[in-house]
Amino acid sequence: MPDQTATLDPSSQTPAVPTGTWVVDPDHSRVGFSVRHLGIATVRGQFTRFEGQIETDDDLSAARITATVDAASVFTNQPKRDEHLKSADFFDTDQYPQLTFESTNIETVDAESLRITGNLTLHGITREIVLDAVVQGTEADPWGNDRVGLSATGALSRADYGMTFNMPLGSGGVMVADKVKLTIDVSAIKQS
Repeated sequence: MPDQTATLDPSSQTPAVPTGTWVVDPDHSRVGFSVRHLGIATVRGQFTRFEGQIETDDDLSAARITATVDAASVFTNQPKRDEHLKSADFFDTDQYPQLTFESTNIETVDAESLRITGNLTLHGITREIVLDAVVQGTEADPWGNDRVGLSATGALSRADYGMTFNMPLGSGGVMVADKVKLTIDVSAIKQS
């Protein structure tokens, strides 16, 4: 088990975030999204290839989180839709093969929660995004690895990243909503 905790202040109301360098385990993590379709249903998807790292010190405000996602690994369980998402109408994976995230600020919200602000680069455009995160805890796995778990949620506007493809509906609405919700679950392994 980790023996140190990175905190923003010494009070008991700060979440336990172990100090050290932690590498995301993609086999036990998920980068997911959801978007409204036709205004009446929700389509969910994920990226199956990604990597990330969390670096913490005794001062949580100095922590750094970075991630890289392979845009072509988008998966919605519908091959035709996945190919469309890879096209120039959406991710344009030939021209923009990666999504990247780099934190710029991490704040304690309460005993379990963090607010992570950072720069997301998607479709060749970089914008600030805010993620609300919960520290799920730490544990030593059966193979002797120390792990930390985090879950995070956020949202973005497709238009902010130049992804404006749509089709009008008879009701006056559009086929694909502009707002995309993000859901990220991370299990990360401490590096020696």
